[in-house]
Amino acid sequence: MRFIADLHIHSRYSRATSRDMTFESLWKWAQMKGITVIGTGDFTHPQWVAEHKEKLEEIDGNLFKLHEKYSDNGLVPLSCRADVFFMLTAEISCIYSKKGKVRKVHNLVFSPDIGTVTKINKALSRIGNLSSDGRPILGLDAKELLRIVLDISDRAMLVPAHIWTPHFSVLGAASGFESLEECFEELTPHIHAVETGLSSDPAMNRRLPSLDRITLISNSDAHSPAKLGREANILESKGREDISYDLIMNAIKTGIGFAGTIEFFPEEGKYHYDGHRHCGVSLSPEETLRHNYLCPVCGKKVTVGVMHRVEKLAARKPGYIPDKPLPFYSIIPLQEILSEVLKVGVNSKAVMREYMRLLDCLGPEFTILMDTPPDTIEEKGSPLLREAIERMRSGQVHAVPGYDGEYGKVSLFEHRE
Repeated sequence: MRFIADLHIHSRYSRATSRDMTFESLWKWAQMKGITVIGTGDFTHPQWVAEHKEKLEEIDGNLFKLHEKYSDNGLVPLSCRADVFFMLTAEISCIYSKKGKVRKVHNLVFSPDIGTVTKINKALSRIGNLSSDGRPILGLDAKELLRIVLDISDRAMLVPAHIWTPHFSVLGAASGFESLEECFEELTPHIHAVETGLSSDPAMNRRLPSLDRITLISNSDAHSPAKLGREANILESKGREDISYDLIMNAIKTGIGFAGTIEFFPEEGKYHYDGHRHCGVSLSPEETLRHNYLCPVCGKKVTVGVMHRVEKLAARKPGYIPDKPLPFYSIIPLQEILSEVLKVGVNSKAVMREYMRLLDCLGPEFTILMDTPPDTIEEKGSPLLREAIERMRSGQVHAVPGYDGEYGKVSLFEHRE
C-alpha cells in the first residue's frame, strides 16, 4: 500500500506559529488531508517533549499514536477516519561563520525514540537555549550538528531543510554554500536526502548531478494545521502494520519504497524569483543579471531567489529527465481551489463549509485532488470544480512567481473566464 508522510512541521512553541498546532489538531487535520505519518516537529523544546510524553504513546515500529483520551473522532468526517502515526522530528537553525562568511543553515533531524531525543537535547543544551524557540538557533556548524547526531545514534538522520531558501539553507544564495560537500565535508556521505522546499520541485533539483545519489523529499513546514501536506512524501509498505520508522528511513536512504512526492507549483513559493518586496519588484534571473543584482527602483541589492540559484549551480539544461525519474505531483490545496471557484477568500466560512462537505462526500483532501474520478467530482461538487481539478492535474495553471518572501499566485482560470 502507499501512504503519505509529512515529516517537517512545527508546534505552537515555534515563532510565528498558530496556537492550534497541538497534537490533537495535527491528528485531526492529518486525517482530513489523508496523511498517515506526520512529524512531531520541535522535539528539542522541553514543553513540547512534555506534551509528547503525556499525549502520545509508543507503538511498534518506533512510531507514536495519539492517546485514546485525546482522540475525539467526532471532529473528523467519517469518510476520513484513519490511523495517524507520529514520528520524532525537529528543525534546528545553525548560524555560524565558515570560510569568511556567515552561514545560516536549517536542518531536519529524525529520531527513532525518546531516549535518542533526550541525548540529542542534552548535547545541544550545552550549546544554546532550547527553550527559547521550537526551532532553536544554535551557534553550531551544520557539520558538527551532523556529527553529534551520528555519534548518538546511527538510526537517527539529518536532512538539510528547504535547501534553496536564500537566507536559511545549505545552498541558499545569501548564506549557503556552493555544494553539500563544502558544508559537510568528509561527513557528506551521511547526507542521504535533502528537502527541496516550496520554491523548487524535483525537476529543478535534478539539474544538479551532485544530487543524483540524493533522495529528494518534500514536506509542508506547516505553521498552522490547514497547511499540513501542502508538500509531502509518498512511500510504500506491505500494509499499515508494516509502517515503521526504519521503513521510512530505509526508503529515504536507498530509494526503495520511496514512491515520489507531492509538490507546490514552485512558482507559488515565497522565493521562486528574485526581487525586492519593499519596492514591489519581481525579476527573472535574466532580468536580475541585466540590472546587476540591483533593484531598478531603489538601487539596493535584490534577494536572489531559488530559480536563479538553481540556474547558477546546475550543470544540466531545463527539462532534463533522468533515466528512472520518480514521479511528483504538483497540487493546489483544495481550499485555495474552492476559494477561486466560489470567488471568496480562502479563509472564508463559505470555503470551509464547502471543504468539509466535500470531505464528507468524497474522503480526504489528497484523495479528492489526486484520485477521485472527474465525473464524481462534478456530481458531488460542480462542473466548475471538476474543470479546476482537471486543470490542476494536467498542470494547466497561470502562475505569478513569488519573490523576496512574498508568496506567488497560482490560479486555474483567467479573469475573463
